[in-house]
Amino acid sequence: MARVTAQDVAEAAGVSLATVDRVLNNRKGVKDSTIERVTEAMDRLNFVRDQAAANLARGRSYRFTFIVSAGETAFFSDIRSEIDAARALAAKDRIEVGMVAVPPLDPQAIVDAIEGRGETIGDGVALVAVESQVVRDAIKRLRAKGVHVVTFISDIPNSARERFVGIDNVAAGRVAASLLKRFVCAPAGDVAVVAGSGTLRDHVERRMGFEQVMRAECPHLTVLPWIEGEEMAGVVEEKLSKLLAENPEVVGLYSLGGGTRGVIDAIRAADQDLRVVTTELSEHTRAALIAGDIDAVLVQDPSHEVRSAIRVLKAFTDGTAVNEKQERIRIEIFMRDNLP
Repeated sequence: MARVTAQDVAEAAGVSLATVDRVLNNRKGVKDSTIERVTEAMDRLNFVRDQAAANLARGRSYRFTFIVSAGETAFFSDIRSEIDAARALAAKDRIEVGMVAVPPLDPQAIVDAIEGRGETIGDGVALVAVESQVVRDAIKRLRAKGVHVVTFISDIPNSARERFVGIDNVAAGRVAASLLKRFVCAPAGDVAVVAGSGTLRDHVERRMGFEQVMRAECPHLTVLPWIEGEEMAGVVEEKLSKLLAENPEVVGLYSLGGGTRGVIDAIRAADQDLRVVTTELSEHTRAALIAGDIDAVLVQDPSHEVRSAIRVLKAFTDGTAVNEKQERIRIEIFMRDNLP
């Protein structure tokens, strides 16, 4: 079936092509009765606007800014690389992609990055959120200016942000618990949890999902208070090594984000029989999987997340629908038997 064009709509509504164009672009000078006639014709013909062609015709361009962590983790290094890689592809659609890397776990640095960009921040922002009132206020100010905002990787849902781009972190925690339930053979014992920070919503949600399954299905295992490693491998190694040295009853470990190299170094040095689930597929976790030091890695695709954030911001800017199936970020499980 041939695509319905604006000319078809004009003929069906009995108006000129210029009038249809004015209605499509919300320009003044069109009577309400004419707008109703054009809109009715669009609905009757199932007219779908070719937004790309419309943007090209009027020279429409976009500017989106990513605000991400400058931390040492392999995952955020991958995120920054994927943003750099997305620039060339986005440019073909007249999208300029900028990036500001800020110190991890620093809400004021996020605010300073937003304010430092001023009007050049563009049409939309994708930011890795830290739970803080100053961040919520900054998001609210952006939205008041008409700038679209999505949170990215880590959410701050009690804010004016329009959408979260990332995995279902509660589900990720539940998957980790279900894996450890199958991996741990000990009749009883403790399970350690390593996180980056309680100010990161994704870490809090993973912990919540993890405890939901462990408490309901693993009464023989005790989940210990989490270790906050500030997403720094050295801090994680020091704190986890101390825990393992003091507690020989630890039989399982879930590293839910940040400082994974420190986790690997600590469990290698401890010489305890541990079942381990972690995040981030890096050269370090890959080697640890192959060596048997860890049992499984839960992964979210940074390339998909970056591309999704750009597509969602563009849809918000254009006022078009988001393809929900395309933007669903999946949780992948890697063991040494299915390493890519």
